Amino acid sequence: MNDCVFCKIRDGVIPSEKVYEDETMFIIKDIDPKAERHYLMIPKRHFKLLSEMTEKDTEDLGRCLKKIPELSSLLGLEGGYRLVINQGDDAGQTVFHLHVHIMCGQSLDFPDLRRSK
Repeated sequence: MNDCVFCKIRDGVIPSEKVYEDETMFIIKDIDPKAERHYLMIPKRHFKLLSEMTEKDTEDLGRCLKKIPELSSLLGLEGGYRLVINQGDDAGQTVFHLHVHIMCGQSLDFPDLRRSK
């Protein structure tokens, strides 16, 4: 955990503008956005993968996810949004502290991912 960039941001070692923060999580802008608005929701407790979650982590993550729609005006989620959690190398996880990508501000339609009718 000593080299975790998100833990360093949480602790103020690495400066980052937090869009939102409470006792359980913080939200920052993604430095390599994939949408017009792209945020990272980061639980304050460090764990890498969903499979590593403790009961406390599960409760905290539930609170974090429940909070996202409450921040709709702050984050600009009114037109819809996508949540993504990458898990492991093959999924593109580059920081091994669980985090949720929040993407919005444009159409995020990917027709090739839909089933044909």
